[in-house]
Amino acid sequence: MVRLEQVDPEIAKALRAETERQARNLELIASENFVSEAVLEAMGSVMTNKYAEGYPGRRYYGGCEVVDIAEELAIARAKELFGCEHANVQPHSGSQANMAVYFTLLKPGDTALGPSLSHGGHLTMGSRVNFSGKFYTIVPYGVRKDTELIDFDQVRDLARRHRPKLIIAGGSAFPRTIEFKPFREIADEVGAALMADIAHPAGLVAANLHPSPIPYADFTTTTTHKTLRGPRGGMVMCRAAHAQALDKAVMPGIQGGPLMHLIAAKAVAFKEALTPQWRDYQHQIVKNARALAEALIAREYRLVTGGTDTHLMLVDLTNRGITGKVAEEALDRVWITVNKNMIPFETQGPLVTSGIRIGTPAVTTRGMKEPEMVRIATLIDRVLTNLGNASVEAAVRGEVQELTSRFPLYAERLK
Repeated sequence: MVRLEQVDPEIAKALRAETERQARNLELIASENFVSEAVLEAMGSVMTNKYAEGYPGRRYYGGCEVVDIAEELAIARAKELFGCEHANVQPHSGSQANMAVYFTLLKPGDTALGPSLSHGGHLTMGSRVNFSGKFYTIVPYGVRKDTELIDFDQVRDLARRHRPKLIIAGGSAFPRTIEFKPFREIADEVGAALMADIAHPAGLVAANLHPSPIPYADFTTTTTHKTLRGPRGGMVMCRAAHAQALDKAVMPGIQGGPLMHLIAAKAVAFKEALTPQWRDYQHQIVKNARALAEALIAREYRLVTGGTDTHLMLVDLTNRGITGKVAEEALDRVWITVNKNMIPFETQGPLVTSGIRIGTPAVTTRGMKEPEMVRIATLIDRVLTNLGNASVEAAVRGEVQELTSRFPLYAERLK
């Protein structure tokens, strides 16, 4: 960062501090991960300089013959990775990927059926503070109170009653496998299109560790980070019949020039995802999540649905008498990073919550395995059982630092 330090020492200092924080902390936020040095290089490349409105071979600007190569590689690799007929790699985020599908299928005021935010859904699936809830009539569905699994009887009843044009499957806090075939059957019964949002389990889907929605969904959206371990961005996959309409919805519908440096980085991440080593990594994510879940259950923490099939788990702290906000802040003091999260049938507000969400992609990227997950559960329990105890927190910080130092991250950047 020699040049940056000369030009803007304040930002250079902030970048180094963030590198140090990521290396020092146990990152357990389910939506976060650490990209490879190769992905970082692509993101910081000269492709950031190029305007390329349009699509490969059909640009509105000259000089796009090289960036076309990068986008064509990203598209081809995405299609190979997921087995889809068409992929648009231009969305800047998962939210814009979802917006693109709405714009392809719906008009303002149209009805869609999507998962409730407090039952594991996402802001873009109908929250009143989001464009989805402002522009469209979103009917929320939830999980059963007894199993905390998706209530397909409710989904079917709501679909028959409201006749939505779109049904959405997916979310940001479902710890269990999502089956897409029942959604397809319900969509067909009421004449709706089906969108699957796999932003969280996309890596598991690519590695055949989670059912794929591709055979069932008209549109499949995802982020390219999280379990995919690529740059922050989005992507939409769809059947060939919808390709032209989707591409128009993305550009010029909701975006102008694509971020070509990020598209190049997406191509790099997709290439990494096509290797056997990356698939082994996905297997370890799941094994680590199960080990961490079992270790927390052994310490009498209640997990929503009783466990996990994926990379994440929801911990209900109600029986501990503490809120998600308190737990997040206490763990942050000892360099364990989680996020407070609403649980099904939440009684607290979204800024307080009754639970925390924990995920294993980032610690798995560092090389940690099941024994480290058991140790992490022990550290979490010590902090939450001794809230505000300064000596306990100091001791746990020391153990966290010892653990993360054994699994270094971006070591060359810290020299």
